[in-house]
Amino acid sequence: MDKARAQIQDVHTSGAPPPFRRSSKRVWPILAVLVLAALYLSTELAVLQLDSRQSHVNVPLHAAETLAKCRSLNLKPAPHLTSSGRSHSDRYEPGTKPVLIRNASIWTGLKNGMDVGDVVEVDAKGAWVTPGIVDVHSHIAVGSSPSLKGASDSNSIKGLTLPWLRSLDGLNTHDDSYAHSIAGGVTTSLILPGSADAIGGQAFAIKLRSTSERSPTSMLVDPPYGINGTQVDYDTPPRWRHMKHACGENPSRVYSGTRMDTVWSYRQAYEHARQIKDKQDEYCSKAVAGEWSGLGDFPDDLQWEAMVDILRGKVKVQTHCYEAVDFDAFVRLSNEFQFPVAAFHHAHEAYLVPDVLKRAYEHTPAVAIFAAFSRYKREAYRHSEFAPRILNDDGLKVVMKSDHPAIQSRWLLHEAQQAHYYGLAENVALASVITNAAEVLGLDHRLGYIKEGYDADVVIWDSHPLALGATPLQVFIDGIPQLETSFSSKKDDSQAAPVTPNFDEEAKAAVEYEGLPPLEATQVMSGGILFRNVSSMWRRDDSGVYPVFQARGVEDEGIVLVENGEIICANSMGGCNSYLDERLHVVNLEGGSIAPALVSAGTAIGLQEIAMESSTTDGPILDPLDDPIPSVLGEGSIIRAVDGLMFGTRDALLAYRSGVSTAVTSPISFGLLGGLSTHFFLGAKHQLEEGAVLKDVTAVHVAVLHGSGGPSVSTQIAALRRLLLGPYIGERGARFKAVSKGELPLVVNVKNADIIATLLNLKTEVEAAFGTPMKMTLLGAAEAHLVAAEIAAANVGVIVTPPRSFPFTWEGRRILHGPPVTEQSLITTLFANGVTVGIGHQGVEEEAQMAGWAARNLRWDVAWASIDSQGLISTADALTMATANVEKLLGVTRKALDCDMVATKGGELLSFEGKVVAITSPRRRVVDLF
Repeated sequence: MDKARAQIQDVHTSGAPPPFRRSSKRVWPILAVLVLAALYLSTELAVLQLDSRQSHVNVPLHAAETLAKCRSLNLKPAPHLTSSGRSHSDRYEPGTKPVLIRNASIWTGLKNGMDVGDVVEVDAKGAWVTPGIVDVHSHIAVGSSPSLKGASDSNSIKGLTLPWLRSLDGLNTHDDSYAHSIAGGVTTSLILPGSADAIGGQAFAIKLRSTSERSPTSMLVDPPYGINGTQVDYDTPPRWRHMKHACGENPSRVYSGTRMDTVWSYRQAYEHARQIKDKQDEYCSKAVAGEWSGLGDFPDDLQWEAMVDILRGKVKVQTHCYEAVDFDAFVRLSNEFQFPVAAFHHAHEAYLVPDVLKRAYEHTPAVAIFAAFSRYKREAYRHSEFAPRILNDDGLKVVMKSDHPAIQSRWLLHEAQQAHYYGLAENVALASVITNAAEVLGLDHRLGYIKEGYDADVVIWDSHPLALGATPLQVFIDGIPQLETSFSSKKDDSQAAPVTPNFDEEAKAAVEYEGLPPLEATQVMSGGILFRNVSSMWRRDDSGVYPVFQARGVEDEGIVLVENGEIICANSMGGCNSYLDERLHVVNLEGGSIAPALVSAGTAIGLQEIAMESSTTDGPILDPLDDPIPSVLGEGSIIRAVDGLMFGTRDALLAYRSGVSTAVTSPISFGLLGGLSTHFFLGAKHQLEEGAVLKDVTAVHVAVLHGSGGPSVSTQIAALRRLLLGPYIGERGARFKAVSKGELPLVVNVKNADIIATLLNLKTEVEAAFGTPMKMTLLGAAEAHLVAAEIAAANVGVIVTPPRSFPFTWEGRRILHGPPVTEQSLITTLFANGVTVGIGHQGVEEEAQMAGWAARNLRWDVAWASIDSQGLISTADALTMATANVEKLLGVTRKALDCDMVATKGGELLSFEGKVVAITSPRRRVVDLF
């Protein structure tokens, strides 16, 4: 065969048959055969020459790699090793000691979160153990804490679509948030770029613990292969990537565009990516066929390769989207370009349009939402606290998220707790921050469960994770304990999930009224109301709140009789017999409670409907230290909040339905002078209604803060000194003179301990000049614990807001974390030092206009302060902090018996069991039923 091939090759090479020299008598027959053979050979030679020209192609040196790359183009992400196939974690730190947790109640995440196991040993003492909490929406380390310009890397504004940017490249390893979030049991976070752009860039999942390498890269969980420039094995399935998108108002506002501009930018970007993808597919089709001639290099584009991967199903698209119009547009986009959406984030209207989400390409996106944070912008106006349960009932996967630092991720579990309170099933509520979250990140092969081979991210809790104030006893990340010393202890009375109220009718109404159900109460203005099955009652006197009675058991039924809004009997059934009448309206509280109504402070509630829509707010006042004051106002003008009050806002009515009946609000201000606050009723329809305004002017408000380019702190103090010591001009002068004479409180918004010390000195200076005590209240006061004894000695009160500290800014960075990181919190430290303490709202980023929505949660903020105190602050003390103390510190003077009372069904006001069903008002002589 080889010889024949050699002969043919020789013929092919020479181009002529070899000579025949042998003679024969039968020459003609032989010649005939030779002629025929020559004709045959000439035909075959022509075919061989054609084949040679076609097969003579230079195969490139990279052919094998290119073919491997082509094979991998449509290879979907998958774990390289399943959890059961790992001998050790890729994040193992040498020297980490093995840990055995015994005698734990374990929420494993298995069987839809219903698998609960027990290990009969002694170490955890029966405490609850769960997988680490997973936050699917965080800006930790790219939006730094404390906030500093040199580490602000959340958003680029270099264009609407920036898919080539990566959050990893801006990850600040010195962010104070890491330790803060770990203290809440958070072990993993997806770090997203901000939402300024339609496509903001690539997101990365990180573990929050520090590493021996101290680098951002070493914090990554399952990073995409090749992220550090190493060679990629194309035969190995890729890992999931993440891309941040944003719909609606954000990109429109930042780029002065419209939703139409944003959607076009999506389509333009995806069309460009599709063209690249088509070129790659065409290239690979030829390469696989061996058609290398003129093929050139593989068509790739570093800027757009991640977008191409989206179209190949290798990237989880994480989309900031609020409204039906935006869901609809993005779902159309997903179908037009055939890519799945991992989750819609924020998604305030998703519960109203579940069928729209179900039309998305390939599968229904998960929904990552807040529990109650809403109405801060128009897109969030129709949010419902019942959205998680409604979405879950409609078959959508629900995930609770933080958007850290908006909601600090340390309190992410509290988002799940609130969702549970409003009707989300216990197992689903826990899954929403653990297993569901891990699945949305594509990390459920190693996170979200307690099972063999999974990452040892584990939290031991002091109480059931859905119990109010649940705090880690210890947090393990990659098997490494994160709390050197834990200042929390197991709470034996909180080891079961709360038995939450029934909100079926309210959830139904939320959908029926498209997120805006009626909130007004039903008033009972005549006759009497009998509250029966009352387990406890609390009342106010001039010194605070005290317990009236506490039922000893089911048979010890307490009753409270109310006529014209006034309590006329609170006793056992026998003790109130003389007042009973068959015409009474009976309300069975089913073991509930009656307590004083709470008082809101430190927000812009009553001065706005939607914080970010200027046409719905009273607006900020001008500051004489920083703004030109119109002459029409006069030289000594000062603004009164009462003149801008807005009644019937949804924040006000929701707060009222949650047991907060009045608020003290000062004008919206961004400067030194904050104007005059007012005390008003949150349930009123308008200002002319009787009892709508309880006191026109309560206090003078100022702020002394480190500004961004504004007047220096020393300038602010100098101006404040002049205002207090005179000369006094106009109404402003008269009000400050009243402050200096001790007739009106001065409320100072302040964070920094050094500024607080300066203010205490200024108070002493003013008192020396006037010879009378001056009333000063600090608002915010993040670092007040550093000078707690001095504050108490100066007889200065503090309204702590937010009540759970966070290092938002440099001037407030020296916080007390509270348990489990520190034994004391800011509130307990001040209380222990004898400071009169009031409690404000958690809110968002210490901004009054972004905290009105949180007024409804004051009841839980108050309870949390008591829980964190480990017995130092009683229920009566906590209630006093949110009622009498707030009023005292803000200049409200009224009789204790004139204050409203709140009736809760099923449990106490400061719990996850109680549901507010009525507010009694002796002042207005009515009872409002809900």
